Amino acid sequence: MTARDLLPIAVFAAVAALLPVFVTSGTWLNFAVFTLIVTLAAQGWNILGGYGGQYSFGHAAFFGTAAYATALLQVRFGVNPYLAFALGVMAAGLVGWIIGLLSFRSGLRGSYFALVTLAFAEVFRVLANASAFTGGAAGILIPLDVRPGNFQFASRAIFYWVALALVVAALLITRTLERARLGAHLVAVRENEDAARALGVDALAVKLSAIALSAAITGAAGALYAQYFLYLDSNIAYGTWISVEALLGPIVGGAGTAFGPVIGGILLHSLGELARKLLGSVPGLDLALFGVLLILVVRFPPRDIPGLLRRRARR
Repeated sequence: MTARDLLPIAVFAAVAALLPVFVTSGTWLNFAVFTLIVTLAAQGWNILGGYGGQYSFGHAAFFGTAAYATALLQVRFGVNPYLAFALGVMAAGLVGWIIGLLSFRSGLRGSYFALVTLAFAEVFRVLANASAFTGGAAGILIPLDVRPGNFQFASRAIFYWVALALVVAALLITRTLERARLGAHLVAVRENEDAARALGVDALAVKLSAIALSAAITGAAGALYAQYFLYLDSNIAYGTWISVEALLGPIVGGAGTAFGPVIGGILLHSLGELARKLLGSVPGLDLALFGVLLILVVRFPPRDIPGLLRRRARR
């Protein structure tokens, strides 16, 4: 990567890191941490959907797998939380690779692949809800033990900086991917898979690498969610909410760009929070607003907010 690639990431990291210095409200810091967690999940989706063109409706499968793995390893087996976090991310990447192998070797793409990923997420949700090992419908609670060595911090600001560090790491991975051979092959497969094969690109290997990396990054978001909130159930871990928000962020902010998921994630959650402040806690209001924004973005190309702003500026 060049200095030109690193400069925007460094500026973003430096500015965002100052937030807890000026914002001390626990409510707003909690909002910021949750926004970064969803943004991290969206960055994972962007690798597969934005750069690879393989739209997934089931990234909850990776988010939930890492979240449950992190929680269960601590609660059932007494594994160190930091090691459990890493193993959870690896488990999500492995699940992504297996789903990709089953899907891509069968030639699934487009809406068929999207529906298959949605089906896997729903199957995982049902299994987690029915299994006593995962706590069933009651869920699983990670014991409260506020110590840095236990990956639990008294200050929300520390969790915010941890979440920000993971988002910045995902940005660096994305920038590296853009400059790497894998990134070029991934874009080639997205644009025309048959032509890429004719040029000697191993499309299956490229897509498997992309889904494994995508799943691992989204899994990191799930593992951090479990460690921050210390509670999981099947509807949280494998719920459709995270699949929807993971794909909305890049689409609104700019799919196939490094900062697209960051822009989209911050914009969507800020809009939802603003609507709740102005209109009250109306159930489903944020999702309705997300839907309206998505329709507007898709209706008026270029199909993302930065593109609309650039076109407006040119006019």
